[in-house]
Amino acid sequence: MPLSPESPASDSVALQVRTDRLQLLFRQSFLATFGSVGGATVLSWLQHDLGNHAVIAPWLIALCLAGMVRLSLFWAYHRSAPHNRTPARWEGVYWVTLVVTSAIWGIGAFLLMSRDSLLSQVMTLFFAIGMAGSAISAYSAYRSMTLAAVALVLLPTTLWLFTEPGTEQRLLAVTTLAFSIFVMRATRELSDALGSLLWLRRELEIQHRIASNAARTDELTGLNNLRAFKEQADAMFSYTRRHGLPLCALMLDIDHFKQINDTHGHATGDRVLHAVAKRLKATLREADLCGRLGGEEFAVLLAGTEWHEALAIAEKLRLAVQAIVPPINDSRLNVTISIGVAEAGAACSDATTLVSQADAAMSTQSPMAVIRCTAASPEPCRSSS
Repeated sequence: MPLSPESPASDSVALQVRTDRLQLLFRQSFLATFGSVGGATVLSWLQHDLGNHAVIAPWLIALCLAGMVRLSLFWAYHRSAPHNRTPARWEGVYWVTLVVTSAIWGIGAFLLMSRDSLLSQVMTLFFAIGMAGSAISAYSAYRSMTLAAVALVLLPTTLWLFTEPGTEQRLLAVTTLAFSIFVMRATRELSDALGSLLWLRRELEIQHRIASNAARTDELTGLNNLRAFKEQADAMFSYTRRHGLPLCALMLDIDHFKQINDTHGHATGDRVLHAVAKRLKATLREADLCGRLGGEEFAVLLAGTEWHEALAIAEKLRLAVQAIVPPINDSRLNVTISIGVAEAGAACSDATTLVSQADAAMSTQSPMAVIRCTAASPEPCRSSS
């Protein structure tokens, strides 16, 4: 579903698209710096005997200095941290370098051109149109920059040609004007197409994240679903093994949940599940992994947590859930849970085994059952209540 233009998400996409345009601008226009100096050098060489050769040296020096400033801008941009490459920080500076370079090129070409030689005029205009054409590809990410570069390069020579009485000069000026109209239309269509493409790309990324998150999240409780919990549990187990950290698992089950559904209805059961999940999220630490495995069963992994700490967290969870008092038709329902606790030792081969051991401890039917895996034990684990 497309984003509404008035939505906050739409504002975020607009900023991302603008940032994408900036990145594209810096990527596309890098060679334009060398092309500007190269084109001026070739034109100066061809015009050496036709035009005002006294202009050549100052013109080329000015273009080289402007080019060095632009190259330093590119260097600073790519050396900056990604989060600092924002339009607000770089667009204005880029505009200044673009205007200065384009103005130098347009004014220099006009001063170099001979007022008495039609060949010099045609040659100058040919190179100016070539430079303007290259601006379409170099600055296509920003239509306004493209039009500014084209105008600054073509305007000095074109205005002079319009003021001349000769038919040839007027024809050259009209041809340039027709080219400029074509550029205006082409850049508008190109800019619109590019903007739509970048916007669509960002919208697809957002929709993909939403879909991916929905596929990994339990819709009722907002916790990790079984698939997401297993993936993250495996990663957590590997991490703790690799770094020699303790790892404990909690298995939680809502007591008499079937009776709640049968007596008060499934809508009430859903509210109970949601309330329990809310207490779990509020009580657990940020680094703890929690998920709903199905029905009324929840699992928690506690990385870097010793056995006694896991017991304290389990008791804290039990008391937090026990404090839930959900309203049911003006009556009150006390919600309690049973918790199984398992600590990973050398005998635990993976996260699934660890969670299964916590589940086995919970099945002892004690208010709170615990299980502890030990490397010294001949059995995979031993349990206690």
